[in-house]
Amino acid sequence: MKICFNEATTMKKSTLELDLDLCNKYGYDLIEIRMDKLNSYLEKHSLDDLVNFFDNNQLKPYAFNALEFVTFRDMISYRKLKDDLVFLCEVGTKIKCKNIVVVPSFDVGYTKKQIKEETVRVLNDLADVAEKYNINLAFEFVGYPNCSVNTFEQAYEIVTAVNRTNVGIVLDCFHFHSMNSKIEELKKADPHKIFIFHIDDAEDLPVGALRDNNRLWPGDGVIDLDIILTTLKEIGYDEMASIELFRPEYWEWEPEKAIKIGKEKTETLIKKYFNVPQK
Repeated sequence: MKICFNEATTMKKSTLELDLDLCNKYGYDLIEIRMDKLNSYLEKHSLDDLVNFFDNNQLKPYAFNALEFVTFRDMISYRKLKDDLVFLCEVGTKIKCKNIVVVPSFDVGYTKKQIKEETVRVLNDLADVAEKYNINLAFEFVGYPNCSVNTFEQAYEIVTAVNRTNVGIVLDCFHFHSMNSKIEELKKADPHKIFIFHIDDAEDLPVGALRDNNRLWPGDGVIDLDIILTTLKEIGYDEMASIELFRPEYWEWEPEKAIKIGKEKTETLIKKYFNVPQK
């Protein structure tokens, strides 16, 4: 299994350029590129600079993170969303980054049936665009009570209904744990529909109370990572594990410290269950 770095982990003190150099230094295989950091990078660098970096280094791009609140938009904001999608598809084609994370909306006030219908419709529409570029959409449920899609089983049902080769799911351990997603449903999942695996941990709060600031390094919290990783191994998923934390405490660290510890914590845990590429 390859080890990936999600740039949310160093969101406040780092840049795409610095994250690239440090992730390459500490032996990550992959990186998830944040859209805000990408835009800042392109203010000072060309896209060719990014192409040259990936062509000449071990580190490779895996996903863009993220197009957010994709459902229940008005016409104007939805048009802007599709413009952003085209931009990421064009960049992805050039740097060979094949996945884009898409996130559902919050506080929508609709029934689960209406949410499913809208989400299936939007994912199909966005997938039509992405398909022209040979790009995948990775749909990420968010384990907050007010998110329109907040459990693995709800998200997987939607992705199954979409039934397209370029639409899959993001499995984030934090979101899986925070709203009590069912491990039995993960055991039945097609591993090929899991496009991205986010690894993280959490403080010991009640169901529905966890927020991103409660994330911890993998192995430092209460999430049953053992059963998640064991289940992934059993169903045949072994593509990648991406460390993704939004903890303000870690944002205050020097980026090199966070990237180094993230690699050590993630690799130590993953190696108990999967083969990790040797550098």
